Amino acid sequence: MSEHSHSARLSRSIVAVMATATGLAVASNYYAQPLLDTIARQFDMSSTAAGTLITAGQAGYAIGLMLLVPLGDLFEKRRLIVLMTVLSAIGLVISGAAPTVWVLFAGTALTGLFVVVAQLLVPFAATLAADHERGRVVGTVMSGLLIGILLARTAAGALALVGGWRTIYFVAAGLMLICALVLWRMLPRHHSHAGMRYPRLLLSVLKLFVEEPLLRARAAIGGLLFAAFSVLWTSLAFLLARPPYHYHDSVIGLFGLVGAAGALAASAAGRLADHGRTRWSTLIGLALLALSWVAIDMGSHSLAALIIGIVVLDLAVQGVHVTNQGLIYSLDARARNRLTSAYMTCYFLGGAFGSLVSGMAFSWAGWRGVCLTGGAISVAALVLGLLFGQSGAPKKDGH
Repeated sequence: MSEHSHSARLSRSIVAVMATATGLAVASNYYAQPLLDTIARQFDMSSTAAGTLITAGQAGYAIGLMLLVPLGDLFEKRRLIVLMTVLSAIGLVISGAAPTVWVLFAGTALTGLFVVVAQLLVPFAATLAADHERGRVVGTVMSGLLIGILLARTAAGALALVGGWRTIYFVAAGLMLICALVLWRMLPRHHSHAGMRYPRLLLSVLKLFVEEPLLRARAAIGGLLFAAFSVLWTSLAFLLARPPYHYHDSVIGLFGLVGAAGALAASAAGRLADHGRTRWSTLIGLALLALSWVAIDMGSHSLAALIIGIVVLDLAVQGVHVTNQGLIYSLDARARNRLTSAYMTCYFLGGAFGSLVSGMAFSWAGWRGVCLTGGAISVAALVLGLLFGQSGAPKKDGH
């Protein structure tokens, strides 16, 4: 294990590289979203079937969270991070070259499996950070993650205009390979062995989930957060490609720029966590999440209302998510990868569920059905936030 000081190990340039790598990795799961209408037409799929393409990526991500992220507590982190980055690039190439929809699904799932490297980078940043700056550092890296998720749509839409929907996959694969080289050169070596074999390590993830009420509470809230987020972004392309908007893929992708404003909440929420104000950041964020669906529903006929709703929803999701992670990382510094595995598995299973029900809701009841679904999930998250107000935050949090 590295013996350098925190400041030596975690310079601003390393934090920036980790944030960029996290964003590029997680973006790989979302390039298809603004292209769903085009992909559905090319492969003759319904909107429900097209929505399951996003579900496949998120399901692969959930499997990676359960089986691969805990390896960060066993193996040297830099080597593991670089290897998974290269493997995710291979998945992107398979998707870009897919001759059939089934190969596209396979490439999407494979990419999702290995881009969980993002969830090795976040706890690694938390480990390298000094105690007084941990919330801010996690918030910065998480800003990269959310920007990656949202700007993936913008990049995919723009490149689809230039070279078709497959272009983004090949460009993204090249960026991931470049990223692997930069990570190998800049990340410090770090090996903290959990002192147990792999099967026992996986069981210890379940044990942490059973023994830690804070982890369970925050994982439940996190799953609902990302479900609501996925309900919006999975069906947004269907709304914008049809009357009254009739937008092209490139214009639909620009809505990622609107959502990227949510990244502004990351560092602010991290600073609140550093000062112990986690209950307030949680409840305010969840209330805004529920209210955002009123504006999003009006977005079926009002572009301004839709933009306002997207900004508020993404601000809320990111703020509460960063608060959740700051809290769970305080539980056990030696088990941060396993804590991440438990929390983020629930988080992305929620996202997979949200993507699935979003496509179904749009097929059955249009945009109003999507908004009712997202609103119901958001209200459930707010109720959990109120119920878990004490068990879902450390006892020292009296704010």
